Amino acid sequence: MREDVNEKCAVVGIYGHKEASRLAYFSLHALQHRGQEAAGISSSDGKKLHTIKKRGLVMRVFDEAKLKTLSGNNAVGHTRYSTAGDDSILDAQPVFARYDLGEMAIVHNGNFTNADEVRNALISKGAIFQTYMDTENLIHLIAKSEKKNLLERIIDAVERIEGAFSLVFLSRTKMFAMRDRHGFRPLSLGKLPNSGYLVASETCAFDLVGAEFIRDVEPGELLVFENNKEPKSIKVFEPTPKHCIFEYVYFARPDSKVFGQSVYQTRKNMGKELAHIKPVEADIVIPVPDGGVPSAIGYAQESGIPYEMGIMRNHYIGRTFIEPTQEMRDLKVKMKLSPMTDIIKGKRVIVVDDSIVRGTTSKRIVKMLKEAGASEVHMRVSSPPTTDPCYYGVDTPDKDKLIAANMTEDEICEFIEADSLAYLDEATLLRSVNAKEENYCTACFTGKYII
Repeated sequence: MREDVNEKCAVVGIYGHKEASRLAYFSLHALQHRGQEAAGISSSDGKKLHTIKKRGLVMRVFDEAKLKTLSGNNAVGHTRYSTAGDDSILDAQPVFARYDLGEMAIVHNGNFTNADEVRNALISKGAIFQTYMDTENLIHLIAKSEKKNLLERIIDAVERIEGAFSLVFLSRTKMFAMRDRHGFRPLSLGKLPNSGYLVASETCAFDLVGAEFIRDVEPGELLVFENNKEPKSIKVFEPTPKHCIFEYVYFARPDSKVFGQSVYQTRKNMGKELAHIKPVEADIVIPVPDGGVPSAIGYAQESGIPYEMGIMRNHYIGRTFIEPTQEMRDLKVKMKLSPMTDIIKGKRVIVVDDSIVRGTTSKRIVKMLKEAGASEVHMRVSSPPTTDPCYYGVDTPDKDKLIAANMTEDEICEFIEADSLAYLDEATLLRSVNAKEENYCTACFTGKYII
């Protein structure tokens, strides 16, 4: 359960299906875990674009009446996580604009690392911005490009930006999907039943709408969707894969395939490796729901220690902002996580979580388990210590708020009041996901930034 690390968003694109906006809606439901602050869909009927976006969950933003107004065979959609204070509906996506070639909508997952530089250069030339989103830079770059058609303008624009981006563009008649040269954020291509194509941040969206997975969009690749044609592939950049390892650790849904591998299986592998290299005598293994579940299963299978659901999570508790006292902060955790006292009491407990960021939540969980009667609590973390913030599309605290950047492992163990603490190391994490170090970004664990 991570409240201190958040993915920014998810993107979907539907092309060539008579129920495009409805399929986008269901796809966004499947991707709701990647952003809960705002949702939006733009559709095209061949003549004009229709857009609805609003703060809130997908099911609250859209209803039957609204979906009927999003007519056409093509659509793009977005779910967004916003940082504290960004509460303007203007900062929701899709970003829509009218320009000299017509109308366009863009959805984006990631961060442009040169966003401020590009924005300031555009402003100096008279551009007027309405939001603080990186994505709006693209609108201006495309509108101001001297290239003749939209495809050439998109290529011209993305060649001027740096960083992490999975992008889907929608015009009145075409759709374009692209990943940055490193492929930081995931994006996959699928074939819809009967007709049409789907691109989405995760393959769990394919399962919900019955789409057949074709392949991942390659790093540096631009796909062009046109009427009655198969998607056209253009290599805009030479690929140098640096996939985000944290997609496996936490962000992606367990039933997705990301970067060509099962997320559930990779997390189980992490747990097995953790049990192998960091064993401890105990009576039961329990997860911190929901992120720690697959790794806890793997740990239990490898260690032979029984797996139990020792903590239950209440999925109907939203974000709580008023926490004036320590008592209220502790109560917030108890509202979301409830210990199974009959299972825990008198037991030596191994509790498995996906990561420790600030350390405060882990401290409260250990305290909760001991108050429920655990004789020992051993914390096991299925990733390395998070020591550095991410600049590629993940909202992480500053370095001075990351506990592993400021304390040793022993000091963290003492702070969270566990009987022992152990992490997975970087090399073992990479082995767990059958990954080569040169193909993955591990900057949040190493401080080695790609860009």
